[in-house]
Amino acid sequence: MKLAVIYYSATGHGTTMAGIVAKAAETAGAEVRVRHIAETVDPAAFAQNPAWTANHEATKDLPAATGADIEWADAVIFGSPTRFGNVSGQFQSFIDSLGGLWAQGKLANKVYAGFTSSQTTHGGQEATLLSLYTTIMHFGGIIVAPGYTDPLKFADGNPYGASHITGPSNTNELSNEVSAALEHLATRVVEIGGKLAG
Repeated sequence: MKLAVIYYSATGHGTTMAGIVAKAAETAGAEVRVRHIAETVDPAAFAQNPAWTANHEATKDLPAATGADIEWADAVIFGSPTRFGNVSGQFQSFIDSLGGLWAQGKLANKVYAGFTSSQTTHGGQEATLLSLYTTIMHFGGIIVAPGYTDPLKFADGNPYGASHITGPSNTNELSNEVSAALEHLATRVVEIGGKLAG
């Protein structure tokens, strides 16, 4: 089973989350391709933000996501920070580039799920994941949300996907509960995706 983990991250939390998802998916037996969505903002615009600059420098030379990564995959886990209750502009620009594959039906019949982060509790995390899943319905994708399929989901409390609260200064590290939720999300996607791909 082939899984693409496609994410956008500004200050690095999404990069960390994508790494946890990828490792758990590999442990579950998937062939995993991790791809970041390329930055569309001029680095000069965030030069005064050390975390954003550090994450940009750490990831800018890694392979950037393309539609071919989705076409390759049996399942896709998307990640985006929350921006006013929706995905980031960078993430949306990537989605908007997929029209050709969508028109050919090449985004359909794959398993999809998502993760997100926001600065505050209730900072739009659920709305972001629901918005993402509306897009996936347009793809003809199969949404595999975690629901409450494991007791650990009652600790993180997000049946839509997995999410992290970064704090007002974007400095909160991922909790054990969030890490466990990400691992469960990946394992569940690999399990269901493997059945459908098999």
